[in-house]
Amino acid sequence: MTTQSEKVSAEDVRHVADLANLELTQAEEEGMIRDLNAILTHFDQLSELNVADIPPMAQVNEVLRGASGEESAAASALRPDEHLDSLPRESVMRSAPETDGAFFKVPKVLER
Repeated sequence: MTTQSEKVSAEDVRHVADLANLELTQAEEEGMIRDLNAILTHFDQLSELNVADIPPMAQVNEVLRGASGEESAAASALRPDEHLDSLPRESVMRSAPETDGAFFKVPKVLER
């Protein structure tokens, strides 16, 4: 049963653990409930802050190009994007441990 201040219940944690294929002990489940509720409480506190007069954070293009629009040292250190051809499928498939000719074959890792 969740209290007024708790937003995450044991059922929520069990549901997410099941989706992630995790087996949690009772202690781990209780810890997750406590930790997730603490995180959500912290976010509730943050949402109460008045941020109307706080300017948005810098964007990458503003960092790479200064206020004058000129390229910065950081921008000149980046290499330009360039298109490269993919590896030939035949050579990749020849080096694969197991293949059907078009795709890699891999062992099943999840059982449900």
